[in-house]
Amino acid sequence: MNTSNHRVKRILLYPLATAVIMAAALIPSAPYAVTAASVDKALSAPAPADSRGGSVSGNNRTVGNQQQQQALSRVAVIIDDFGNSMRGTEEMFKLPVKITVAVMPFLRSSEQDARRAHELGFDVLVHLPMEPRQGKPEWLGPGAVLTSMNDAEVRGRVEAALDNVPYAIGINNHMGSKVTGDERVMGIVLEVCKERGLFFVDSHTNYRSVAGRMARELGMPPVENHIFLDDVHSASHVAKQMKLVQERALSQKFCVTIGHVGIQGKETAAGIRSGIAGMKDKVQFVGISDLVREEWKWNSRLTLP
Repeated sequence: MNTSNHRVKRILLYPLATAVIMAAALIPSAPYAVTAASVDKALSAPAPADSRGGSVSGNNRTVGNQQQQQALSRVAVIIDDFGNSMRGTEEMFKLPVKITVAVMPFLRSSEQDARRAHELGFDVLVHLPMEPRQGKPEWLGPGAVLTSMNDAEVRGRVEAALDNVPYAIGINNHMGSKVTGDERVMGIVLEVCKERGLFFVDSHTNYRSVAGRMARELGMPPVENHIFLDDVHSASHVAKQMKLVQERALSQKFCVTIGHVGIQGKETAAGIRSGIAGMKDKVQFVGISDLVREEWKWNSRLTLP
């Protein structure tokens, strides 16, 4: 083939690559591997020169941006205690990043909050009440899992809570320092999770928790909270905690952090919003399911309603 024909072939192939990319974007259900292979093949020809003698670089910039996003450390912000129209609920839903909404079951707005979170594109967890070593029983809320229950009772409580909160892709514990240290009870909780294609996020209220070890033994991701944002209830403290979240994410590739709606929910939301502003372009905020899929290669067979 002479040089002139070769240049014509290259110029014709490059629009084909663009068409493949556009088709992939318009068909989200297409398998990723097929799309990637098609794009790589179409782009194998060198980029044609433009009329000014330079290379066509628009696709290079797109790929560069994607690579930059993939290279960023990830932060998963979980907000606990949704389900009872608590103070700060609206402010959390309006945060400018993706969050994970942990909804307590059997409360007046449990189903409503879960559906709204799902519609906004947020992950939903069941914030399952679990018995603590210390604390008032009335803090637990309805449907709590207790160590005094037999196996069938524990299973029944977990399944009922999951059935009560639509769109849940996992569970995290509300209180629960006693339960997360109990191998028998945690074994049942994790078993139900695995059966339903869910995962468990250990809120880490007990530093001797067995949840992570047992999850690994069952072939499940050992997900745990790293930093509580609002252990002190002020916006300034939460903003400082967000800096720790950033440091942890940058040094360890990712960070899971937990805040709350409630009496100081608006202050927590304000502190998170302030922290987000300082973390822009330094970390990527993701849902907990994104993190679990990317970090632990967890692909469940979960079917949402």
